[in-house]
Amino acid sequence: MVFCLGAGLLTQGAMAAAQSKPEPDVLVFTNGDQLTGTIERGVGDSIVFKSDIAGEITVPLSKVKELRSNNNFAVIKKDEKPSKIAREPGKITYADGTVTVTKPSGAPEEVQTKNLAFIVDKATYDQEVLHHPNLFHGWNGTVSGGATLIRSTQTGTSFTAGVSLLRAIPTVTYLPPKTRTTLNLLESYGKLTQPVIPQTNPPSPPSEAKTSIFHADAEHDIYLTPRFYALGDLSYDHNFAQGLNLQQVYGGGFGWTVLLTPVQEFDLKGDIHYEMQSFIQPDPITIDNPSVPSQNLIGATFGEAYHRSLPGKILFTQSASILPAFNNPDAYSAVAAAGLAIPAYKRISLGLNATDNYLNMPPEGYKKNSFQFVTSIIYNLK
Repeated sequence: MVFCLGAGLLTQGAMAAAQSKPEPDVLVFTNGDQLTGTIERGVGDSIVFKSDIAGEITVPLSKVKELRSNNNFAVIKKDEKPSKIAREPGKITYADGTVTVTKPSGAPEEVQTKNLAFIVDKATYDQEVLHHPNLFHGWNGTVSGGATLIRSTQTGTSFTAGVSLLRAIPTVTYLPPKTRTTLNLLESYGKLTQPVIPQTNPPSPPSEAKTSIFHADAEHDIYLTPRFYALGDLSYDHNFAQGLNLQQVYGGGFGWTVLLTPVQEFDLKGDIHYEMQSFIQPDPITIDNPSVPSQNLIGATFGEAYHRSLPGKILFTQSASILPAFNNPDAYSAVAAAGLAIPAYKRISLGLNATDNYLNMPPEGYKKNSFQFVTSIIYNLK
């Protein structure tokens, strides 16, 4: 009796598992070949289909005779903005140049191939289109760091640390972008201590040389079209080598994605902003060494940003900006940066980065230009 009861339970469990497993989607080509698997998505007049035999393939609908799904999909037309119109997902079929959506409620809907923009699975549609993701959803980015230690007659310590985060909504790249948020933080610090040689009597204290370069920025983009967006930005800079105690920038403007392909992107940006510069003061402050006044500026930023995926999964990034000031034309600044991220092991990469900062009105005795080249270890968060 116990054996029969156990066998019965196992049989019922197997039947329940078989019933819960969805039937595969079916793709029939115009030449009669057939594949079973899963419809991943549709973009324009093509679909992405994944099967155990062929893997993931992109198939033009002109090569498809019949398509049947056992999962629910939302179909979005070309003249619709996905975030503005709610679509009820349903099972889809395709035949004779028409996609038919059979919804749980209501009459079936037919969409001609020429009017088709996207076919999106229900889970992705609910999360990325219908709902507003929470603040912690969709973040990606890198954390980097490097250090140098010298322990001898001289004593030196230097380190660099950086965080770069990106949040693009939707997180799937084939849907039109809605928002993009970037956060960047970079600190380079160094101190070198040099004793007096030969030592004097009485002993003289050692000399110290310090370096501290800090940068932080944030930008939030709201897309008005797939390539044109409004933006709000802010940044903070400190550079001991230029006598800059703190530069603050708060602005708003627009950006345009000029070039966008699977391997590269090029953006142009501009803003109008308020900028405040405060400087490191002489010690002591005297008549011959007066205090350095702060600058309160109204200006603009004209910038560009480019990134490209190179062979071997190497990532090249480059950016440049110039910040003129309207109320003090001499108080302009500029920055340019370029870098390579070379994959090393799994999520770890080698970073090679060069940054050049230019400040046209530094305090007396400081150079206008500050250049740094940094090598670091990069950890990719995803």
